[in-house]
Amino acid sequence: MTNYLNDIKTLLDQKAAQYNCLDFIDTDPIQIPHRFSLKEDIEIAGFFTATIAWGQRKSIINNANRLMQLMDNAPYDFVCNAQENDLASLEQFVHRTFNGRDCRFFIQSLRNIYLNHNGMESVFTKGFQDEGNIFGALKHFREVFLSTPHEQRIRKHLSDVAANSSAKRLNMFLRWMVRQDEAGVDFGLWRDIPMSALMLPLDVHTGDVARAYGLLARKQNDWKAVEEITAILRQFDPHDPIRYDFALFGIGAFDNQGIG
Repeated sequence: MTNYLNDIKTLLDQKAAQYNCLDFIDTDPIQIPHRFSLKEDIEIAGFFTATIAWGQRKSIINNANRLMQLMDNAPYDFVCNAQENDLASLEQFVHRTFNGRDCRFFIQSLRNIYLNHNGMESVFTKGFQDEGNIFGALKHFREVFLSTPHEQRIRKHLSDVAANSSAKRLNMFLRWMVRQDEAGVDFGLWRDIPMSALMLPLDVHTGDVARAYGLLARKQNDWKAVEEITAILRQFDPHDPIRYDFALFGIGAFDNQGIG
């Protein structure tokens, strides 16, 4: 690496350590799945929270908490066993463009995945193993998820990497499920997808910081940009490149150090 990249790596190492800590949980939507201990509860709570993770963080957290309450704070049991009157209670839910009808479909699709495909971990892992990368994992999961009959409008709520989407929320969900370290922010529940294969959850904050530091040339926040920035992060840490998500997001969202 050049001296410049070494300097950037040093800064990002410091910032990753600063934000990848238990205090981060209290400010982040990841606090919702942290309220559960059962693996499947964590997966489902994490997936729904990641799905609605756009907009103000306070609103995301409040609405994800509301959704868990509508599922009786037992999301796995609700997914597998909810009856029609239980599902009807979801009709009142709304977060931006994600509404109660969308929520009902997500429950039905997840039920299919847990009852007929051995759960979300199995679906993501199969896609990863078939193609050897996260692109394959995300593409396969979307195909299985949308195999349940659905309205066309549902499709916009599940990013399509085959259409060059950055898939920020799905990559964030995979970070939560796959990454494991001593900090304890991410869960590390899924062991058959290596941390080294994860891709950066690219959003406005991480993209702006990456460009300000010369780590990303591409102007659009799309899958090609995800590949570009993640390749740089792998130079910094081949084993755990996505720990730098904490640094890039934290700098952009909390302190704006070095920007401008």
